[in-house]
Parts: sequence; C-alpha cells; structure tokens
Amino acid sequence: MVQIEKVITYTGHSDAVYTLECGVEPHQFYSAGGDGNIVEWDLNQTDAGRLIAKVNASVYCLRLVPERHLLVVAQNYEGIHLIDVLSHKEVGSLRFTDSAIFDMKVVGDLLLVATGEGKLIVIDLPKLKVVHELEISDQNLRDLLITSDGHCLVGSSDGYIRKYRISDFQLVKEVEAHSNSVFTLLQKGNTIISGSRDARLKFWDATTLLEDESINAHMYAINDIAERKDGAYLATASMDKTIKVWDYAQRKLIKVIDKARHQGHLTSVNKLLWMEYKDFLISCSDDRSIGVWRIDIKK
Repeated sequence: MVQIEKVITYTGHSDAVYTLECGVEPHQFYSAGGDGNIVEWDLNQTDAGRLIAKVNASVYCLRLVPERHLLVVAQNYEGIHLIDVLSHKEVGSLRFTDSAIFDMKVVGDLLLVATGEGKLIVIDLPKLKVVHELEISDQNLRDLLITSDGHCLVGSSDGYIRKYRISDFQLVKEVEAHSNSVFTLLQKGNTIISGSRDARLKFWDATTLLEDESINAHMYAINDIAERKDGAYLATASMDKTIKVWDYAQRKLIKVIDKARHQGHLTSVNKLLWMEYKDFLISCSDDRSIGVWRIDIKK
C-alpha cells in the first residue's frame, strides 16, 4: 500500500527549475533554474524562499561543500560562483568555459565539472584553478558519479558511460549504455543504475559495467534518479511529467505521481531530492514549481 500526499508547493521562480541541492541544515534545500536565481528554502515554512544569489544565465547544477560552507553555482556559458552559505555572499568565481555545465562533483579539494563541450574539467577548489581537462566526447557530458571504489563514471549524450580512475584520470572502461543521452547515474552497492533520454532504466555491475537488466520505465526521457535513505525504494523523474516510485529489490514500479491523481507537475520533472528530513521527496519542474511529497509505503 502506497499513499502519496503533496505537502507543499513552492513557487517563486520565474522560469523552469532545473536543479535542487541539500542545505546545510536538514530542513533546508536550494534550487536554481532558467531565471538564474539561487533560492534557499526551509521545509518548516510554506511561504516564499530566500534569494541568496543571482547570476546572469541559467543554472543546471548546484553543489554544496558542507565542510567549507560553500555552495558552488554553475553558471552556464561562463563558469562557477562560490557562495558562502552562512553569509550568503559570493567569495569567489572562476570563468573556464563558454558552454553549459550539466553536473559537478566534489572529491577532496577537487571539483569535477561536466560540460556541454564534452570536457571534464578538474578544478582545485581552494586555489580556484583548473588543474586538468579531459576531452571525453564530442557531445554533452550530462552526469557524473563518484563510485565507492575511487572512480568517476561519466554519462554523456553519445549514450556512453565511461569509467575513469580519479587518481590519474585514466580511462578504465567504456560501454555504449543507451541509445541516447545518459542523463543520470546512481550507485547502490555493486550496482550502477542509469537513466536516459531513451526512457530506459538500466542496471549494471559496478565493477565490470556489464548490463544486468533493462526496464522500459517512462514514456519519455528519465532526467533523474533518487534513493530513499533506507535504500529500499527509488524515485525517477521524467520528461513525461511524472515521478515514479520503485521497489528496488524487486525492481518493480509501485506508484506513479502525476497531475491527475496527485496534483503533480504540468511539464517535465527535472530533478529529485529524497531528504532524510521527514522522509520528504522534493521535485522541481519546467512548470516553475517545486513539490514536496510525503510517500507512505506499507508492506
């Protein structure tokens, strides 16, 4: 038995909302999108969020570095801005690309950046200096995953997943994973899960990158995958306007969250956060709204 309740609808962005990121406090999170606004939200409040920064282009990715109290903002067609999340002031910036920035991950002092020019840019965060560039593909790099065994997986618009050693950024393995762009990657133990523009959800051996299972999961592109803290359930966000909830062990669909039945989104669902705080699932969309969902699953 699965019960879905929409707890909060946040509005305030004037354009599509593309990305979400956890906040410093358990009840906080950040959002950004086509309007260039970076907004801080408090899940204990249902009113408007707090604008903490604004850039002059769309933002596809935010990355919190909690130990440094930094929020890294990826401004498309320029580079990054560093926002101190305590003072809400910009403390640094670096221009290094004229393309879109689709994802960022932090490994120690390094920031790994996936760009629309097919390059993986490695930045020394304390020094705000580019230390490495890898030309990986002639198409967009869409998602990065830092694996538990010290590798970086890169999903790209050519349909490939590529595995690099972080120690020396040498290519270890590559597989033609999907028939179209690989938008999202998630690791669960020795399993890698990928979602693609081809609307398929695929499961891979994390070591060998051999395919284990492929599911026709949505009608259109899968934009993101999120995992509940207990690891028992996954949620997928799609261009088909739905959020789907999956039993991971059975790899089985158990609920569809849509407009007709649950006051879901009107257009593409772009990003998900499954928070530990009250077990809330947060979603954002091209419809300019952010939804907060309570998902009660009883076996």
